[in-house]
Amino acid sequence: MGFTPLAGTRAPVRVWTDPYAIEPQAAKQLRNIGALPWVQGVAVMPDVHFGKGATVGSVIAMRQAVSPAAVGVGGQALCRSSSRVTSAAGCRRSVPR
Repeated sequence: MGFTPLAGTRAPVRVWTDPYAIEPQAAKQLRNIGALPWVQGVAVMPDVHFGKGATVGSVIAMRQAVSPAAVGVGGQALCRSSSRVTSAAGCRRSVPR
């Protein structure tokens, strides 16, 4: 399954779920995030829903940064997640939980 672009944003907001199933509050949040000048793009996952601060189930690409679930409030934000960061040289390091 490919993505569907969410209309009405400056930066591309790519939705990897049925765009008509997104809560109206969450869709408004996604459009607001996509309008921010430092945001380069937003990826919207199937578990998307309205959140405090940012939409849960989204990944926000910003200039020189990526923020998965930029919520910071609530029990679901980065709950039990583990990541690996790969530099341009191919060196890997674990990111602590």
